[in-house]
Amino acid sequence: MEWFDFGVYAYIADTIAEVFFPASVSPGVRLIGTFGAFTAAFLMRPLGGLVFGPLGDRIGRQKVLAVTMIMMAIGTLCIGLIPSYATIGVWSPVLLVLARMVQGFSTGGEYGGATTFIAEYSPDKRRGFMGSWLEFGTLSGYVLGASVVTGMKAWVPHETLLDWGWRVPFLVAGPLGVIGLYMRLKLEETPAFQKHAEEAEKRGRSGEPFWKMFTEYWPALLVCVGLVLVFNVTDYMLLSYMPTYLSEQLHLDATHGLLLIIVVMVVMMLIIMVGGRITDHVGRKPVMMAGCLGFLVLSWPLMLLVHDGGLVLTFLGLMGLGLLLLCFEVSMPAALPALFPTAIRYGALSIAFNISVSLFGGTTPLVMQSLISATGHDFWPAWYLMAAGAIGAVAVYFSRETANKPLWGSGPAVSTEAEARELVRDSG
Repeated sequence: MEWFDFGVYAYIADTIAEVFFPASVSPGVRLIGTFGAFTAAFLMRPLGGLVFGPLGDRIGRQKVLAVTMIMMAIGTLCIGLIPSYATIGVWSPVLLVLARMVQGFSTGGEYGGATTFIAEYSPDKRRGFMGSWLEFGTLSGYVLGASVVTGMKAWVPHETLLDWGWRVPFLVAGPLGVIGLYMRLKLEETPAFQKHAEEAEKRGRSGEPFWKMFTEYWPALLVCVGLVLVFNVTDYMLLSYMPTYLSEQLHLDATHGLLLIIVVMVVMMLIIMVGGRITDHVGRKPVMMAGCLGFLVLSWPLMLLVHDGGLVLTFLGLMGLGLLLLCFEVSMPAALPALFPTAIRYGALSIAFNISVSLFGGTTPLVMQSLISATGHDFWPAWYLMAAGAIGAVAVYFSRETANKPLWGSGPAVSTEAEARELVRDSG
């Protein structure tokens, strides 16, 4: 639900550019302005992580996740209500940026909280599989958003789309937010946090000092930033920027481009849980390293397929990028929370994750469109992906393997009595 709200903006970016920016400027400049508003959300994410992350370590994961859900719904709903540039002039893009900033502030507490929540509930031997469901939900939201936009572009006349049709996906956020809030209010707090809270109460302390994550855990923070960099640059390149790249740079019909991305995401959804199980057996590091080296070696040939091929070859290139991205989708939700102990997990993960996303991942569409517009070269995405793969490989090298091990600060977690007996037998 939340990623439907956040993702639909990218899929209807070309229409938003016409609605919120003056017709006197070129389409390329309007797109840069649109992706600038897209990027504004990411500039707020570190602030959201700074607020919601430590708060989640103090009052609990469930309460903060409920707040982020309703904030996202409000921000998205507001976008659907903003008048066009033709109606209120420059205030239109200003209000758009403000609404995106609300979305970004909300998202700053979302991913760190969601991965922490799932990881702390998961058995040690199934954490990769359980974590992969988080990315299944992310892809589901993207697919739903892209499908709604694709259907509208295919069946709604362009004039109607510009007049009021573009608002529909954003106005859906209202009822979706109510449903999501209801579901999150029904969640129970994680056992790991409950245990930590009880121990902290006995010691007469509510949690670890905020500064401690920077003085004692800075190596883990740096590794987290590097891992998130390669994960999110590749994610936003494929799932957010590629639809615009296909239509604006390659002049592929916008509906066809979105359909190709949707099919890629559906295929990823079909195999993502299998990938999660694989990380539980072979480990997170080998899978993440395979993805990094894959982007380093294969980004150029895959982008050649996307750029120079027909519809089939373009799809094969996009699918190749999707399979490489899957290496991170199946491993990151389990690998990232394991970098930090329970007492600072939500806060440290939220801050490191959102700093990296804001500087590198969320800026990807804006950087790509700006570089292509300035130079006239279409292969910047390949070079950008190769650089991200190289940085990610360094981060993976310095990370530690956490598959089938208890989370830092937690005892062993099992899912069956047989596993419990085996654990007792091995420890005895």
